[in-house]
Amino acid sequence: MFDFANSAHTTVVMTAVYNAFFVGYIVPGGAGGRGDSFWSIAIVLSMLVTIVLSPIAGAIIDFSGKKKAYLIASSVVCSVATAALFFVGPGQVWLAIALVVVSSVAFMQSEAFCASFLPELSTPRTIGRISGLGWGIGYFGGLLSAFIALSVIIKADPATDRAGYLADNQLAMAATGAFFLLAALPTFLLLKNRALPTPGFEKASAGTLIRAGINQLRRGVDTARRYPILFQFLLSFMVYMAGLDAIVKFFGIYAKEEIQLTTTEFRNIFLILQISAAAGAFGFGWLEGKIGPKKTVLWTLVWWIVGVLGILLLEPISALVGIAPKPLFFGLGLVAGAGIGATQASSRTVVGLLAPAEKTAETFGFWSMFQRLGSILGATFGFVNVLAGTRQAGVVLVLTFFVVGALMLSRVDLDRGFRAARAGQ
Repeated sequence: MFDFANSAHTTVVMTAVYNAFFVGYIVPGGAGGRGDSFWSIAIVLSMLVTIVLSPIAGAIIDFSGKKKAYLIASSVVCSVATAALFFVGPGQVWLAIALVVVSSVAFMQSEAFCASFLPELSTPRTIGRISGLGWGIGYFGGLLSAFIALSVIIKADPATDRAGYLADNQLAMAATGAFFLLAALPTFLLLKNRALPTPGFEKASAGTLIRAGINQLRRGVDTARRYPILFQFLLSFMVYMAGLDAIVKFFGIYAKEEIQLTTTEFRNIFLILQISAAAGAFGFGWLEGKIGPKKTVLWTLVWWIVGVLGILLLEPISALVGIAPKPLFFGLGLVAGAGIGATQASSRTVVGLLAPAEKTAETFGFWSMFQRLGSILGATFGFVNVLAGTRQAGVVLVLTFFVVGALMLSRVDLDRGFRAARAGQ
């Protein structure tokens, strides 16, 4: 249910609604490409803060044992900052960036805190299925929140009623913040905190925990030496997540600016895309139980490579098969979109299997850190577009991330890493 709840932020704010609204309405003259750079700045700042906080926060949680309290606190911060976008109007670029950064950092912390519960709620045999189930249900949360924003709240036509469209988008942000907290209530009320504090830290002060977390971060090099397979995987994960994150963060901008989808067309493809992504998470979660997590992740990356190639060669393929570019983009988007949840859910499973039992929160803190490093790489999509003068250059960059990430992953001996984590060595 937490995957269901927090999908509202990443879907509505980062992918389907606010990113394109920010570019077209908040940034003066942003629709011509200038807004892409400002959106990239918001993403990069969010990632830099998260990179610093994630391993420290993970270590603090392992020391204090208060996973659930930190999960609730980060959720509240994300919800309030998202709702506060209601007050941001055209030209208030830096206020919008500040609120996006705060909400995104809190979202990413909550995502890692939630993931750290996964090894406690599963076995090595069921972890892939449970992770895939959670991620798949998350897309239905994204579907519902996007439907509320795009179909129930945003009704004004931007071409004829700019003021109404602005007001509708602001209201959608307030509704999205409320959706997150309401949908997360089952998690807050029913999930049990099973973690225990580290001996000697049962009544530690906040300052003591922060100092311990910082010291633990300094010992990250020792952790990398002790669990080299984990960090080899995280490096490959960082690279292919750069491609995936660029798609998630810039899909709305690309679809509206390059493919020229209308608001109705974009709403339709995005809502259907959520179902496609959920089906991919469920399907590859089942496949993972048959062929193992490494092959599953690799197959999702091959899936992405084929889909991105299709989008890159959209015009030639359109002429070859006799299908107009828009319908073809719809089809390619839905096929490629099935890999979104699958890649992330399968990767989360791998981290859960590589996590030593006594360091689950810290391990998922590193997972979050490398994911955000990948996001910074992915955010170069916007800068590459501006420098090259075409968004096709960004698509080539995304394709490169997937190819290089797949090659790096193919060289990682995950089975040895799984055995080392179980043995605590």
